[in-house]
Amino acid sequence: MAPTVRIGTSGWSYREWVGRFYPPGTRAGGMLAEYARRFDTVEVNATFYRRPAGAMVARWREVTPAGFLFAVKASRQITHLKRLRDAEGALQDFLAAVSPLGDKLGPVLFQLPPSLGPDPARLSDFLSALPPGLRAAVEFRDAAWHHRETFALLERHGAALCIHDYPGMTPCVQATAPLVYLRFHGTGPVRYAGRYGDDALRPWARRILGWRDEGRDVFAYFNNDRGGAAVEDAMALKAMVDAGAGD
Repeated sequence: MAPTVRIGTSGWSYREWVGRFYPPGTRAGGMLAEYARRFDTVEVNATFYRRPAGAMVARWREVTPAGFLFAVKASRQITHLKRLRDAEGALQDFLAAVSPLGDKLGPVLFQLPPSLGPDPARLSDFLSALPPGLRAAVEFRDAAWHHRETFALLERHGAALCIHDYPGMTPCVQATAPLVYLRFHGTGPVRYAGRYGDDALRPWARRILGWRDEGRDVFAYFNNDRGGAAVEDAMALKAMVDAGAGD
């Protein structure tokens, strides 16, 4: 299959998007279906905090069109409590919880805590235990992980380095897998807020097109949800990619 680029936001259920992105009067239960009219993917953060009910996950699948994909953030039981060790049970429970998505399950993001510094053996053991076919991305919150040994380890396991701009960290632009996973956390002093704007996004559009031309699938999500900045930036980046990132 030809490589694809999917761009969306981190989450969809934001009241302040009503009247800005969602039509006036849109209720929480109708937001995902409305969101899916404009985007073909979304990142689910809520799965990090608690196990989603099966009926709710099935509903996500039901209200989205064919071809829509959900990227899901792995449970903190795996990454923050178990810290990747002896996590097989927690991993199986998490994958069972999101299994109602069926073929709408996209990448799984494993976000490591800042307190978990480089431990290649631990990460390698964990990645070795992932089921075949699972598209995994790993987000490091300790920049010490960003070195060649980590990149080589991820490449061996076919896992993506999550490229992100969390406050206080410089994006590490490194592709390690057939999947490229991007997260944009916002600009300015307030977390998850602030528009990027065209000048900041255009270089990313060109990188995305380059990765696509290398045969990689690209998933990009905006987490700057306050004030609706995420949807505005996601639509702007999508338009640039669709246009070939022209000036």
